[in-house]
Amino acid sequence: MVSPPHEAMHRIFQHDPGLFSRVAHFLGVDIPRPIGATALPTDLTEASPVERRVDTLLRFETAEQGPFLLAVEAQGKKDPNKPASWAYYVSYLWTKYRLPAALLVVCQDHATAKWAQRAVTSGPPELPTLTLRPVVAGPHNMPVITEPDEARADLVLASLAAITHAAEPVVNAILKALSTALRDTPEDIAAPIVEFTAHGLGNRPARHLWRNLVAVDLSFYKSYISEEIRDEGREQGREQGRVQQGAQDVLLVLEQRGLSVSDDVRARITACDDPELLRHWLARAVTTPTAESVFEDE
Repeated sequence: MVSPPHEAMHRIFQHDPGLFSRVAHFLGVDIPRPIGATALPTDLTEASPVERRVDTLLRFETAEQGPFLLAVEAQGKKDPNKPASWAYYVSYLWTKYRLPAALLVVCQDHATAKWAQRAVTSGPPELPTLTLRPVVAGPHNMPVITEPDEARADLVLASLAAITHAAEPVVNAILKALSTALRDTPEDIAAPIVEFTAHGLGNRPARHLWRNLVAVDLSFYKSYISEEIRDEGREQGREQGRVQQGAQDVLLVLEQRGLSVSDDVRARITACDDPELLRHWLARAVTTPTAESVFEDE
């Protein structure tokens, strides 16, 4: 199954094809500045039953060198089969469109990025024939954007920075800068940035920080993320209410039985946040000779 981070890492280039020309600076790639960009169909299937599908495919127009194609692949881990697939993508695109074709691989960890950027040849050492040299965007070369003004200057790049640094400690600072920058951004512009960032973080711990930042800093934003946060808040409130009621039930039984409940016992019962333990204490409260003995066997 395709994961949300995988989709975010390449679809963000569909959302803003010009992002590649800004990212290229950090990759050490000197390309002509595009004057136009178009998203193309991603299905590379031939008449044979073998299906090949690139993640994102873009066509760029340049004034200096004419058009070229860019295949964007999101790679979450090392895969020994991928270099052959990537070589197929590039050679097929070259054959089909008769245009120069390049490959960008987006990663979220250093090990995968280092593996992906290796040059791979299709032939023996003496006859390399076809050599694949992807350019790789990952935590090793994507910018660390921690200032709101810098994030505001390029919101899409800031989102990609958060996605590619999702597993790094610095991601928290990037997310705070991005959420601050989005506060005064029109909702139609902010909405896709919020979604790309959320998907790109996946299930990593930073996901919870982003959800909270969206709820607090971007209160105008209405989406599945904000709804999930509200649902979680309501559920937490219900759970807290059940815990408080459970503590009150234990105390009520002890008091109704005429047992003396000290301040220490009352404090321990009301401080408990374990519903199962409270139910256990409630069952003991029915027959226990003293309030303190509710805690026996604990």
